[in-house]
Amino acid sequence: MTRKFGAGLCPAGAILMTLAAAATAAECPRKDALGTSRVLAVDAATYPRVGLKSFPQTLPLEDREVVLTFDDGPWPPTDQKILAALAQECVRATFFVIGRHASEHPELVRRMAAQGHTVAHHTWSHPNLKYKKADAAIDEIDKGIAAVEMALHGAATTTPSMPFFRFPYFEAQPSTLEILQKRGIAVFGADLWASDWNPMTAAQQLKLLTDRLQIARKGIILLHDPKAQTAAMLPAFLRYLRDNHYRVVHVIPADAKTVSGKAH
Repeated sequence: MTRKFGAGLCPAGAILMTLAAAATAAECPRKDALGTSRVLAVDAATYPRVGLKSFPQTLPLEDREVVLTFDDGPWPPTDQKILAALAQECVRATFFVIGRHASEHPELVRRMAAQGHTVAHHTWSHPNLKYKKADAAIDEIDKGIAAVEMALHGAATTTPSMPFFRFPYFEAQPSTLEILQKRGIAVFGADLWASDWNPMTAAQQLKLLTDRLQIARKGIILLHDPKAQTAAMLPAFLRYLRDNHYRVVHVIPADAKTVSGKAH
């Protein structure tokens, strides 16, 4: 179970989101595709933590709007299928990437970015940072950021071009949260899970996720791209979203450049 942490650190009502134009996030050749309905630019400096599984607030999503997020990649055997499924439906997602994996598969990280997805950060080696002192936790975070930046841009900087981060296991010390807030790095929790860390068939996972979504009706969805069952389930889930009139929202940092509502 994920524990709530840092609930007292985010001031009540401190929401300042920049909504990009409501145009589609990408031109899509398939008129019957799910598509990406809009871009949501998140002001990380003033609203640094989102996701009701961990925090009091989440993104300002409307009814039947979802944000698709994937953890723990890149992982070539499954990401090839996941990226193909997203491209087929013209959907953009956010990938919270492990630095070690990024250093092993930099070409896949670049492919994610080239296809318009948000490539964010998930530590170097996926430890539980709740049990590390702040200095050690930040070292782990920065090593992961540097590896992803090297894969994307050829420079091992600890200033992320995409200042979004997700804690492994959704566990953190308040001091680490404060440091990330001061650095303008938004921390993402989730609103609902696919629970794909549990063994199940793709059909079972699809039913579990759609049942939860029918109750929640919107939110940040947590998936894991190295999971074969997730890769197998994703095309059917995207069709479910389309057939049931859900809309996919693509998140980017508020200071990212946008043109006509399209993220670049």
